[in-house]
Amino acid sequence: MRGRPGSCSSQYRVGPSAELAETLHARVRENIHNEADEIMWGAPGTLIATQRMLGWTGDQRWRAAWDESADAVLARRDSDGQWTQRLHGHATRYLGPVHGLVGNVQALVTLLDGKRRSALVRRTSMILERAAVVQDDLANWPPEAGARLENTRGEIRLQWCHGAPGIICSTAPYLDEALVVAGAELTWVAGAHRDTKGAGICHGTAGNGYALIKAFERTGDERWLDRARRFALHALAQVRRERDARGRGRYSLFTGDLGVALFLADCLDERAVYPVLDT
Repeated sequence: MRGRPGSCSSQYRVGPSAELAETLHARVRENIHNEADEIMWGAPGTLIATQRMLGWTGDQRWRAAWDESADAVLARRDSDGQWTQRLHGHATRYLGPVHGLVGNVQALVTLLDGKRRSALVRRTSMILERAAVVQDDLANWPPEAGARLENTRGEIRLQWCHGAPGIICSTAPYLDEALVVAGAELTWVAGAHRDTKGAGICHGTAGNGYALIKAFERTGDERWLDRARRFALHALAQVRRERDARGRGRYSLFTGDLGVALFLADCLDERAVYPVLDT
């Protein structure tokens, strides 16, 4: 069987079998030295799949595989505490969750021992504090540390994959609370995404809404839950408009209706569990 470890782990959850577990275990170990070093293709992503398999099965070979991958990922970290991602012939050092620093850290902290976890969180917080662009109690982050907020097209990213929403979603438990609130406030002030970006959790309204509900979880302030629910209503309307225009829904997790549905459920349940990355 071919396929990414993430898809194999999803298949195992639906229809567990010894053969599928063996396939997934082999894929995890084959991916240890993947130079992508991010959660979508690289070993940080297989850390997530391995952690899930350990929880579902209790089989300690998954813990051994997790430790092996984690040691390799940490060993490849640059001297300044970041990682270099090598994808499609390009080398980058992204900050955000989808291809960068905070996604890797989120994958690691789930099972990392206390001393290494504390050091990793402390170093990451320092990197993000230096990289933050703060003005009038609002905060955003460029895609890469030291880069401009604007890309070559003059755009400023404010979404889960790049910008404050993704940083907040990934670091709300440990980042300085003032920065969490400042990033969430910018997300709220900027408003929900237009239909060109859509409703999804990667770069759409629901993804930004997760930053608001993460601020609620961190601060306990009910206004953030109310704001998240307002984003949820906007995302739902976007889904309905797109379905009417296309004649069908979009069924993927990150860019489709499934991620939006999970965000709506979290707003109802008053919890902040970003799909896949949060346990």
